[in-house]
Amino acid sequence: MGSLGPAKALSQRYTVDNALDIDVYESTGGYQAARKAIDLDPGAMIDTIKESGLRGRGGAGFPTGLKWSFIAQDTGKPVYLVVNADESEPGTFKDRLLLERDPHSLIEGIIVSCLAIRSELAFIYARGEFGLVSRRLRGAIEQAYAKGYLGADVFGSGRRVDVVLHRGAAAYICGEETALLDSLEGRRGQPRLRPPFPATHGLYGCPTTVNNVETITAAGYIIGSGAEWFRQWGTEKSPGPKLMCISGEVKKPGNYEFALGTPVSEMIEAAGGLLDDRELKFFFPGGSSTPMLTAEHADLPYTFEDIAAAGSLLGTGALMVHSNRTSVVETAYRYVKFYEHESCGKCTPCREGGYWAAQVYERILGRRGRDSDLELLLDMSDNIFGRSFCALGDALTSPIVSSIKHFRGEYERLIAGGRLPDGVLSLNDASATDYLARTDLQTTGV
Repeated sequence: MGSLGPAKALSQRYTVDNALDIDVYESTGGYQAARKAIDLDPGAMIDTIKESGLRGRGGAGFPTGLKWSFIAQDTGKPVYLVVNADESEPGTFKDRLLLERDPHSLIEGIIVSCLAIRSELAFIYARGEFGLVSRRLRGAIEQAYAKGYLGADVFGSGRRVDVVLHRGAAAYICGEETALLDSLEGRRGQPRLRPPFPATHGLYGCPTTVNNVETITAAGYIIGSGAEWFRQWGTEKSPGPKLMCISGEVKKPGNYEFALGTPVSEMIEAAGGLLDDRELKFFFPGGSSTPMLTAEHADLPYTFEDIAAAGSLLGTGALMVHSNRTSVVETAYRYVKFYEHESCGKCTPCREGGYWAAQVYERILGRRGRDSDLELLLDMSDNIFGRSFCALGDALTSPIVSSIKHFRGEYERLIAGGRLPDGVLSLNDASATDYLARTDLQTTGV
């Protein structure tokens, strides 16, 4: 068991003036891990990542070292590293800040990771809306090339590592790794049927690993400082620090870093606690795609296993906090509308399910709900979950199923034509027309 509570690992240069400049970055220990990695055996580096217990920080939480070990070698094809910087999950803004304030830490992580997986070419797929991020990344890449840290002779070693920055298609679906690969290849961003998996048939049909920004950055620190350095934080099964985005009804929303295993309530308190001394009602532990939990779960340790046992996921590490003054039904509806809009349309469960789920929600919120609507929503969710090409369909069902599970009475009250509980501000006695006008949601069929 490592230490719990606030951490300062990946965020250690956030308060360093002009850390995005390569000379400032090096003066604080930057590029020492990359220099060290030049002389290390690739297999040994992957073993170190495995020993650290690092799991993917982009949502799925798959063990990073194990993922790297799956990459096909000696196929006669090049191996590619793709960095997923398409941070589009509602509530998530940790990678953006990391890239704005400390872009060289990602570049160093890329160099280390490429040497570990025997890759000579890495792509950074940046979210289309990331203008400032992309400019700072481009500047950092140019600085690294100018110093010989990237290119044909990395640190004079004769090893090659090139980095290409690619601006994304501004689509949520491109955060899914195979849709990202299709977009990177110049096609419409849509998920691929698997198998084959990217480890053998990824970018341009070559062995590829796709990891997100925080994961690759952490890998650089681990190779530089060792697996035990990483394990000084967190728990045995969920080791390490975690960048967190805390938003919603808290006094100080923003980016934080905590050791995994820190109680959720402690994280909320670090963000100033709830606004106006409101009471916690529900929260999303890892972004909008993770099932919501309630105030009863506030003291849970923030670990992969504890959050999973409670029925949710760590996701991207986006803790979204809601009080007793928020309508859970309206919140679920807003996320259903988001996923309906962002569906790529490739598969029927997601494309049609999102539309029809939104229609049912609009009926309930317009006080025209039917007694059968809750079972209809659950049945629809059952026919979407696990039946779409990618996890977007699963994400669509998360707010529906979890909100009905924990707050069925609030739904039933609306369906019966009653008022919301006292203190809930947004939907009291709103007609469908008034509701849609106040929320600026233009929807057909209401």
